[in-house]
Amino acid sequence: MRLGLSLDEMKNIVNYFKKEGRNPTDIELQSIGQAWSEHCCYKSSKSILNEFIFAIDHPDVLSRGDAGVMTFDDHYGYAVRIESHNHPSAIEPYGGAATGIGGILRDVVCMGAQPIGLVDSLCFGPINGDKETSHDVEHSKYLLNGVVLGIRDYGNRVGVPTVSGGFFFDSGYTNNCLVNVACLGIVRKKDLISNHASGPGELMILLGGKTGRDGIHGVTFASSDLTLNSSEDSRGSVQLGDPITEEPTIHACIDINQKKLITGMKDLGGGGLSCVIGEMALNAGCGVDVDLDKVPLKSDNLAPWEIWISESQERMMVTCKPKNVDEILEIFDMWGVSAVVIAKTTNTKRARLFWKNQKIFDLDLQFLTGGPIYNRPYILPQISKKENEICPTVKIDNATIKALISDLNIASKEWAIRQYDHEVRASTVLHPLVGKINKTGPGDASVIMPIPGSYKGLAMAVGCNPWFTSENPYNGGMSSVDEACRNIVAVGAMPHSLTDCLNFGNPEKPERLGEFREAVRGLGDLCKSLKLPIPSGNVSFYNEAFEGRHILPTPTILACGLIKDIRKLVSADIKEEGNKLFLVGKTKDEMGGSLFFRKFGGSGGNVPGVHAENLISLTKKMLFAMDKKLIRSCHDCSDGGLAIAAAEMCISGDIGLNMDLSVMNYLNISQKLFSESNTRWIIEVQERNVSTIKCIFGDDVTCIGTTGGNSLDIEDTRIDISIDELRKMWNEPLWNCLGDRFE
Repeated sequence: MRLGLSLDEMKNIVNYFKKEGRNPTDIELQSIGQAWSEHCCYKSSKSILNEFIFAIDHPDVLSRGDAGVMTFDDHYGYAVRIESHNHPSAIEPYGGAATGIGGILRDVVCMGAQPIGLVDSLCFGPINGDKETSHDVEHSKYLLNGVVLGIRDYGNRVGVPTVSGGFFFDSGYTNNCLVNVACLGIVRKKDLISNHASGPGELMILLGGKTGRDGIHGVTFASSDLTLNSSEDSRGSVQLGDPITEEPTIHACIDINQKKLITGMKDLGGGGLSCVIGEMALNAGCGVDVDLDKVPLKSDNLAPWEIWISESQERMMVTCKPKNVDEILEIFDMWGVSAVVIAKTTNTKRARLFWKNQKIFDLDLQFLTGGPIYNRPYILPQISKKENEICPTVKIDNATIKALISDLNIASKEWAIRQYDHEVRASTVLHPLVGKINKTGPGDASVIMPIPGSYKGLAMAVGCNPWFTSENPYNGGMSSVDEACRNIVAVGAMPHSLTDCLNFGNPEKPERLGEFREAVRGLGDLCKSLKLPIPSGNVSFYNEAFEGRHILPTPTILACGLIKDIRKLVSADIKEEGNKLFLVGKTKDEMGGSLFFRKFGGSGGNVPGVHAENLISLTKKMLFAMDKKLIRSCHDCSDGGLAIAAAEMCISGDIGLNMDLSVMNYLNISQKLFSESNTRWIIEVQERNVSTIKCIFGDDVTCIGTTGGNSLDIEDTRIDISIDELRKMWNEPLWNCLGDRFE
């Protein structure tokens, strides 16, 4: 039956039905299998999340429902949510990614919010290589191409801009790509809706798409390792997306909510009807009776259990008082979207299903939706240290810079960005690429102006470093938060909230769970110090492909920030010649997990840590200086270190830079250029503001150069490379690998 349950879990079910005095029906077993899956009940992660994450609170948290909702201003809140669609995308990349977008949109809509922006963070195996790796390379290209097309087609067609994200390449993701998608929305506080009924005697209306066999056993498939046979055995677990149905469904759902016709709304995501109906009833302290044969179907030959657990897309469930049913149905009829009453809440705290007037399902809702919670054994990981460091012996010259800036983890992602419509809805004010037309370079965070007529902006950026996390999970967890916050600060916004997607291997293996625990501890500790809430999130376990491979431990952080006036935004492109360039923050001997080591054969070393008080202090100083318009451009130092950050600023500004790092004489040249220490920015400052900047930052700022010319020239090194060469090496890699794959 593909229930995905353990022997002990099956014994618990046996004991339950002994007390009931009967055997279970097939639909009851299938429903328990969905509700008790790792994907739905977080049975391996909940205890760890409770310890480090869930206790972080903030007065601006308005809701922790299917999406988190935070205060935006006096009248509005913004919704934020991130989800994984890893397993489906590894089997069928186009459909897996597309339905990931559809699902995350509905998570935001069910809070009463209008979606305003999409974000994606994607991890793949290498897409360039030699003949010996040609099969893996071609397969990774297939996955990447399909995922980008799926995100493009669904997001563009439903009319929501894809404004930010990230790409990461490593052999650890071969055959097990990661597709993390996020959505942000805006909602009037008075329109914020709950995700459950308000009590007995209410009706449940199923809205949107019809129910079919696509997506059956989706959550149990996502709660186990991939195998050689997954592409055949589990293809039916991948849902089929239909953005043309989703778009009017969103409009109609927002319409009925704003008219106060409903008491609750929830997306039919993992587990389909089997999970959403029980959760909406139980959270209201009541039960539910369901007429399963009223569910609109794609085909007539579905068995009741297939209808009940199908994860067919574009479906929502709302609860309402009986007096409002007719008006709700009229509104959905006007939008051309299906809407059918299929259930009624009761005072029994049990779920009962009827099929052609015959009762086929009768379960206690607490038993069904509670699920087991485990404290599984874990082994703390060995961490990378300075005493184990092996430094690469490489000559530091132009070739070094070219090799790093053309690495797929640094190189331009324009191939994908230009396929996404990041301008639709006309509210995107800072884009993924910044600088002069046709000479753009990488930005730090994207910014949306969500409320017409208001200059207040909402910034968003991804922080993710699987290599740090692999070498030192605790520092890696903190580093992902620091990077996301740095990106937000770099554009002039104050970090306000986070959402996380925690992608890890099999939690039943103590080594994998140890990585998870330490990474969660790291991000939790830093968020507590920063007083940054995590109002929503996601855990994706069992990311282990066949052939003994498992992914790098990958915590993906999406940070949201607020800026009072978008007219004071700062971008990463150098603005003019003759200005001073400063490094804010300290560079340290922290080469562990760095791109320089990965590229040239280094190993070991200290993985960058984070000092919360330093991050808090420098954030305040940065935002103060930006508010006073003392900073012309700003870019965070991350992958590739100081040298690559400076090169990227030259590319986007089309202006050169003469750098002098002699003041950093406590480090060797590779550490100066390529250490990836956290909490650092490069800022461009006009000469007349230099003394003020030094006064604001004190010992935390170092002058490292002057803007001008047409090359990146680093004194006392063999690095003197033209901007045209830099741009060529940065622009071409992804196009060369995938440029012929537009479809």
